[in-house]
Amino acid sequence: MLMPHARPATSHDVARAAGVSQPTVSRALRGDLRLSEETRKKVAETAKALNYVASQRGRSLSTRSTGQVGIVVTDLGNPFYLELLDQINDTLRAEDLRMLVLTAGSDNRISLEQLVDGSLDGAILTTTALDSTLPEELSRRGFPFVLLNREVDNAPGDVCVVDNHSGGQIAAQELAQLGHTQIAAIFGPATTSTGRDREAGFRAGLQQAGIALYEERWQRQPFAFDSGHRAALELLESSPTALFCANDMLALGALNALHGAGVKVPDQITVIGFDDVQLAGWEVFQLTTVSQDIPRMVRAATDLLLTQIRRQRDATSAPRRVVLPASLVRRRTHGSPPS
Repeated sequence: MLMPHARPATSHDVARAAGVSQPTVSRALRGDLRLSEETRKKVAETAKALNYVASQRGRSLSTRSTGQVGIVVTDLGNPFYLELLDQINDTLRAEDLRMLVLTAGSDNRISLEQLVDGSLDGAILTTTALDSTLPEELSRRGFPFVLLNREVDNAPGDVCVVDNHSGGQIAAQELAQLGHTQIAAIFGPATTSTGRDREAGFRAGLQQAGIALYEERWQRQPFAFDSGHRAALELLESSPTALFCANDMLALGALNALHGAGVKVPDQITVIGFDDVQLAGWEVFQLTTVSQDIPRMVRAATDLLLTQIRRQRDATSAPRRVVLPASLVRRRTHGSPPS
């Protein structure tokens, strides 16, 4: 019987014990089908007996691949991004890749060095601001990356987003069809594509329905619960019968404020959000919201990135832009205006 080593076992130890070469150990543990099933099984059993753990550094040296993908996110307080990260992790694991989450510093930005220091095969950028220079810098270095959820104008790399403009229009059309004309809105930051495009779509939808959005009935706020709470109380002073919130955190903050103020939803005011985070479907909220298909977005973004990493696409090819449809999920926070 093989006895575990006092020191951590190496691939050379496994090779000697299994009677194969060191490269064969590496190939067998990666599941290389060019090896016989008998060899793969023998190597796996030997590695287990020796408590051998494959070295990521060794993999990097032998394959010029780290097996790691960086996920850039700057808003972990928003459940949408936690759900996004969970889905990305599952998707990458199925591709035998690991996720490394990179968060912003005090200046709310990610440094270029964090991404191109050789520890990553590529990156997925999820919270990019419109004025970010990071995509251009990564493109110039030939570093594989995909913009997911947010984008920049004339993006120099691949993009996967939901149709935010259409999603805003869908919300406006729903309110118009319900009979609302006294409508308020809490938009997101104009410095982000999600904030800008959802606002533009919502305004376009109201204009098509011949409904005015008065100055005192809209605000731009950070995509945060507290911002929605505060803005909802301020907008109540203009007596709207409906409130559109450009993401679910704003909407949940608004619902909390309305509840505290004794305003009944949807009897006295309709509230519609955007994102369809899991919290939105909780019985205590049952928020009507515009949904984006997170699993589909992540799968599409991962496919775009893997094509770059595996060099299956000419580096001189034009960037690809995948735009997925938005849809309305009707729950219990919408209704006709009070009579």
